[in-house]
Amino acid sequence: MKILVVEDDPRLGEQVIETLESADWVPELSQDGIDALYRATTEEWDAIVLDLGLPKLNGLTVLKSIRDENINTPVIILSARDTLSQRVEGLNAGADDYLTKPFEMVELIARIRAQLRRASGNASPILKIGELSLDTRSSKVLWQEQAVNLTALEYKVVAYFMHNPDKVISRTTLVEHIYKQDFDRDSNTVEVFIGRIRKKIAPQIIKTVRGLGYQLNP
Repeated sequence: MKILVVEDDPRLGEQVIETLESADWVPELSQDGIDALYRATTEEWDAIVLDLGLPKLNGLTVLKSIRDENINTPVIILSARDTLSQRVEGLNAGADDYLTKPFEMVELIARIRAQLRRASGNASPILKIGELSLDTRSSKVLWQEQAVNLTALEYKVVAYFMHNPDKVISRTTLVEHIYKQDFDRDSNTVEVFIGRIRKKIAPQIIKTVRGLGYQLNP
C-alpha cells in the first residue's frame, strides 16, 4: 500500500517512514505543502498522513485543495494543534481522522489500517473474499482455512489485491504500490511474484485481463 507522508520535521518524518515500512507499506516523504499538493493530485495513493504546520503552503490548504479535486484518498492529520476547534476544523475540511502530537507509532499504524479497510468497504480487520482471507493485524493469509507462506513482497501483492477486489490493476499501478520509489520499476518481477502466488494459493487466484492488467479471482 502506497502512503504519502507529509511532515516537515526531518527526524519525525523519517521515524514515520521507518514505521510504515515495518508494516509492509510503501511510504514516501514530502516536506512542504506545495510539493505535497502536487504529489497528492498527480499520483495515486492509498492513504495520506498530513501535518498541518507546513512550509510554503499550510496543511489545511493542502487538504482542502485535495478535496476540491474530488480526490477521496483517506487523509489522517498529524498535528500539535490539539484544541477542539482545530480538530473540528480539520475534520470539516475533509480529513478522515485526526491524531495529535505527540503520538505513539502503534496508534498511527492502527488508524491507517482502519482507514485502508474502510476505503475498501471493510470494517473488520480480517478481509475475506471467497475462500481467501487476510488478517491486516498479523499479515497472515489463509486459503481454504490453511495458512499460506508468502514472502514480504508476495504479501504486499496479495494485500493490494485484497484491498482492491473489484479493480483491474495494471502492472504499473501494482509496481508503484508495492515497491519503494528508488526500485528498478522496469523489472519483470511483478509477473514472477504473481506466478509464485498462483502456485502457492491457486492457479486462477489472480487472473490476467489481456491488455489491462490483473484482477483478483477468488
